[in-house]
Amino acid sequence: MGDKWTLLIVRDLAAGPRRFVELQRVLPGISTEQLRSRLNRMVADGMLTRKRYREVPPRVDYELTERARELMPILGELARWGYEWAWSAPRASESVDLGAIFRLAPGLIGRPAAKGTVEFVVDEPDHQAAYTFKLSDDGATVEERRADGPDARVIGTAEDWVKAFSPERDRSALQVSGEPSLVESLLDGLAAAGRRSASSAQQAA
Repeated sequence: MGDKWTLLIVRDLAAGPRRFVELQRVLPGISTEQLRSRLNRMVADGMLTRKRYREVPPRVDYELTERARELMPILGELARWGYEWAWSAPRASESVDLGAIFRLAPGLIGRPAAKGTVEFVVDEPDHQAAYTFKLSDDGATVEERRADGPDARVIGTAEDWVKAFSPERDRSALQVSGEPSLVESLLDGLAAAGRRSASSAQQAA
């Protein structure tokens, strides 16, 4: 688990199976050989399954096993620590990986106060990215796709979403439709780690 990439691979497969090239896309900085080696080791250790499809070009999907999914609460605790102690406004050369935050839902959210399906949309001029969350007594799941008839939907630009997860929790620019209590439950669960930062910000104000 101390390897630089293992927990990040678990995080980025939390939303479902991915191909090798898709993992490369969401893990900037990892070399092709590093990723191949780490995936092979995780398959050998029983953390991932590898499914090959008879297609041209060849397609191989990697998916978490139950053993690997048991690590999600640990990732959630690491995220809480980051929210509490390491969050700062991104520098001009940095960007916030919203997908990485959303994919942590299974580790950050225990038993949600409200149950249902919520769609988050990151709306940028050149593309939209959608995430579907299902909240139940078993916790939260997330998939990177549009929702079919969600109970609630939240739309915002990347900048709007970053403000929503900042210590100030400024959600005013997000467009919410559907059940607001469901949206609040999900957003509070994803950002629960920032309570100390939010408290400090309020005291400073």
